[in-house]
Amino acid sequence: MLSDRISPRVREIPSSGIRAFFELSSGNENVISLGVGEPDFVTPEHVRAACIRALNNGETGYTPNAGLIELREEIARYLHNSFHLRYEPAHEVMVTVGSSEAVDLALRAFISPGDEVIIPAPSYIAYSPITHLNGGVIVEVEAGAREGFKLTAKALQKAITPRSKILMMNFPNNPTGAVMTYEDWLPIAEIVKANNLIVISDEVYAELTYNHTHISIASLPGMKERTIVISGFSKAFAMTGWRIGYACGNRELLAAMLKIHQYTAMCAPILGQIAGIESLRNGLPEKDEMKASYNQRRAFFINGLREIGLPCHEPQGAFYAFPSIAGTGLSSEEFSLQLLNKAGVAAVPGHVFGAGGEGYIRCCYAVSQQKLTEALDRIERFMRVLPARRMTSVSNL
Repeated sequence: MLSDRISPRVREIPSSGIRAFFELSSGNENVISLGVGEPDFVTPEHVRAACIRALNNGETGYTPNAGLIELREEIARYLHNSFHLRYEPAHEVMVTVGSSEAVDLALRAFISPGDEVIIPAPSYIAYSPITHLNGGVIVEVEAGAREGFKLTAKALQKAITPRSKILMMNFPNNPTGAVMTYEDWLPIAEIVKANNLIVISDEVYAELTYNHTHISIASLPGMKERTIVISGFSKAFAMTGWRIGYACGNRELLAAMLKIHQYTAMCAPILGQIAGIESLRNGLPEKDEMKASYNQRRAFFINGLREIGLPCHEPQGAFYAFPSIAGTGLSSEEFSLQLLNKAGVAAVPGHVFGAGGEGYIRCCYAVSQQKLTEALDRIERFMRVLPARRMTSVSNL
């Protein structure tokens, strides 16, 4: 059988739990999808127009492997102005095919077989499979509800062993919406430096914080040189389909990532890079308007979930709610499947996000107010018909 020729590591990793529920609901107009983390805004008109002009001017070729220098300069300027991060555009910034490629490049560049990669969980589902594919050892550290879904110094220290090499994390967090403050980061940074760890910090939701200003761990003393900051344009700039991300950090670490990028993607799409330049030069007002809209939807949806009887911590970043469904007596997968089949609402079961995710579902509130209202109505009706024995403890959570 040809399937026997497939790499065992590939056979062992699961398919995306997010995409599984997306496929179940895809094409069904009666389903309200809260599953995929994609803005409901389109890319602003002036960004699209800039790309049309570039296309008409014949700008359709390769770019330098690390990306157009104009875009790297804009990224460096933007990170300095927004988050107090200083990077030299020529050697400390590289453009990637979405932030997902940047994560893949970083893990591939730094993992040797047997190296331990510490991943606070719940977390984005790609980190563990990529670690496994590269022969790394996954060490999940539960950053659960009792900690506000934050990484604590105590939990990190407990996970450290002589084989610890990488701390892979994303804050603001997908799926919980948790953020880390400067005070939260201080003891984490000391542990990282004391144990000579490399930090891969996925900050693709950095712009989407609501009651706190985003603080990158790379901005703390002694952390820039050992941190790869990853971000992109998909979420805050409504550019998911353009596939433009970036990585910033120590030039030697970035050069290792660039080697792999040269032999695989070669360069990010030129039109996407032109869109990125236009977004950073002229698209910040639209970014802020979209954020304000998400903030309104966040308050509405979280309050609605709580009124229904689904406890939900208040997400401070990203555009996800992570309500507890533990009181229903159903597993997160059972709840999500029944919610989809009986109520026509697609949400992602929490267990796919790793340790601490069971007993929760992830709902993306980056959909219209009308859809959020209808989704809450459907969830409420669904909750009413659950067997009474399954609901006994909901009010006590």
